[in-house]
Amino acid sequence: MALVIALSAGLIFGLGLTVSRMIDPAKVLGFLNLGGSWDPSLSLVMASAVLVALPAFYWVERRGRDLGGRSVAVPRKWPLDARLIAGSALFGVGWGLVGFCPGPAMASLGLGSGRSLIFVVAMAVGMLAVDPLWPRLRRAASPEAGNRVG
Repeated sequence: MALVIALSAGLIFGLGLTVSRMIDPAKVLGFLNLGGSWDPSLSLVMASAVLVALPAFYWVERRGRDLGGRSVAVPRKWPLDARLIAGSALFGVGWGLVGFCPGPAMASLGLGSGRSLIFVVAMAVGMLAVDPLWPRLRRAASPEAGNRVG
């Protein structure tokens, strides 16, 4: 049952990304281009996502279980640490440069997009490299190292 729920959720999510054209980097870059010819249409997509997610989070939090019956705890606070800030900045820069974020890039793989394949491979390499590299980057950026990374 859990596999059916996960597959259904993934298909609905991918369909929503495709219909909203969030899998089109040009559409996303138009939305991010506040100083040029800004395309505000993706604001409606994001607002719709929030309207769907908020009641779902509320329901799961009150129930304490997901649709598959597994226990779920919705975190109240996240530690705002260097790793979170660095990851968020890297995510934003990557999104702004190429117009892809992970969900739409994965969804666009189904369309045979070479650009999304390159992005997904690079994303996977980065995800695999971050854990081994993070301690070295953190040491290199420490005040004792003169705030240099590298």
